[in-house]
Amino acid sequence: MKYSAKEPYYVETFYNVLEIKDADTLVVKHAFSKEEKEIRLYGIDAPEIRINRKLKEDEEKTHLPASLLIELGWEARNYLTNVLSVGDRITILTEIKNAYDFYHRQLGYVILESGECLNELLLQNGYAKASRDYYCSKLAEYQLMNRTAQLNKVGLYARISHF
Repeated sequence: MKYSAKEPYYVETFYNVLEIKDADTLVVKHAFSKEEKEIRLYGIDAPEIRINRKLKEDEEKTHLPASLLIELGWEARNYLTNVLSVGDRITILTEIKNAYDFYHRQLGYVILESGECLNELLLQNGYAKASRDYYCSKLAEYQLMNRTAQLNKVGLYARISHF
């Protein structure tokens, strides 16, 4: 495996993608136990694809219209679906001391069958930004990846300077 988190973490294998909710949230199902759960990707935030409370907050913070943020959210989700498909097998790494978000979704680094980290691919390619909303041991590295994508104007940064 190419990926390593700094903190101790749980490693969960044999999960398949059941649904891609948006560019930072997946629903997964265990191949054997059939357990389903929602996974929120650590350390990143992507624009929303629906009108909700967070979209309104993002609109106020970024001074970008909700319609543009939703369009960017769908662009980010479309990128993710080019990297990850429903049915794909993934591994989930969850930091032991920081396992769930405010909404009781499990937080995770999603490792693809290639060994690449989905969280990092989204950042490096400019389809998500680093976020400290939920603790992430790799936040400093994620902020650097985010800034590099921003400076190189890749992904969503090809259209806007911030989101």
